[in-house]
Amino acid sequence: MSNWIDSGGDEPRLYSARPTNCKVEYRRIGCATRWRSVAGLGCALALIAFAAPFGHARDRGQFVNTNAELKAWFDGLRSGKGPCCSDADGSALSDSDWDSKDGHYRVRVPRLGYVLEGQKQELVWVDVPEEAVISEPNRVGRTMVWPIYGYTGVTIRCFMPGSMT
Repeated sequence: MSNWIDSGGDEPRLYSARPTNCKVEYRRIGCATRWRSVAGLGCALALIAFAAPFGHARDRGQFVNTNAELKAWFDGLRSGKGPCCSDADGSALSDSDWDSKDGHYRVRVPRLGYVLEGQKQELVWVDVPEEAVISEPNRVGRTMVWPIYGYTGVTIRCFMPGSMT
């Protein structure tokens, strides 16, 4: 039986009942450790230099016949949600994939931002927020939408209505 009162009762103990190793060891920073650090940094830089040429953007010729003035106009498009980026990020919609009711728009876009191989892409109707509508005149005539795909689903960053014909 232990003497609980004499040992401090319910006071917290300052030391562990287990023996501990209180010996402090300092890491020696010597020549070998420095060379290991330099060699690791050199390998990382060599790997980046080797992989860099494979990560460059490619021009597949999709903008060869693009009017420079029209491209500059697309690059400057902004909605209340921010810049739309360019025509490469937007998608042209057919008249059956968008509609207007009481001054509000909705569009039908793919549910996922990528295509699953061998499967048909599911289209969903998404309401266009008021701040996403571009108010300046449409210079291309086509209805365009700039969807953003995130973990909460698809949202519309920019929408430019065309003429429903």
